[in-house]
Amino acid sequence: MASEDLGCKLQRQLPREKVQAGFALPAPLAASARGPQPAPAASADAELSAQLNRRLDITEGAAQPRRCKVFNPYTEFPQFSRRLIKDLERMFKLYDAGRDGFIDMMELKLMMEKLGAPQTHLGLKSMIREVDEDFDGKLSLREFLLIFHKAAVGELQEDSGLMALAKLSEIDVSQEGVKGAKDFFEAKVQALSSASKFEAELKAEQEERKQEEEKRRLRQAAFRELKAAFST
Repeated sequence: MASEDLGCKLQRQLPREKVQAGFALPAPLAASARGPQPAPAASADAELSAQLNRRLDITEGAAQPRRCKVFNPYTEFPQFSRRLIKDLERMFKLYDAGRDGFIDMMELKLMMEKLGAPQTHLGLKSMIREVDEDFDGKLSLREFLLIFHKAAVGELQEDSGLMALAKLSEIDVSQEGVKGAKDFFEAKVQALSSASKFEAELKAEQEERKQEEEKRRLRQAAFRELKAAFST
């Protein structure tokens, strides 16, 4: 009996000595030497299950594959002018309080309240879900621009939260006499054209003032030279 106990002790001591000496142990023996390991976390199973479900949705057409992070709004939305895209991008950044490149539900809630069209919790979820291509529960810049694209082609219901966002964020619809999404964007283009014309006229006036200032400066310089000539 004593010899058996001694044999067990020697077997346990031998792996420890080999490890300390730098010898690699066989996998089963190394695992037994380390003792029992904790079971994998349940969250790993949940994450794997979510990934498999999403892949199944993509296969069945119920979900879109995630897009590349490199996004060029000018090529993906060629129907929008550069000015319009910059205006919408500026608005997106204004309400992206977290500066993470997304508008989450709380930030969308604040946006709709400031626009004068507050939404319920379910209403906000519905707004995000309608353009949420990657199912992450928040709006990226592309998804934000997609709202206005849908408004332009008439894919939004008139009484929807997204249509309210599109109308209230850009043009006072009642003043422009807009009766639909296409007319809404035509009015936006007209407003931008008027603004561009105003800016061009303003720049022309500024250029004229600069030229007048330059002429006056040259006349004064010529007068000083003439005065200096007569003084000597």
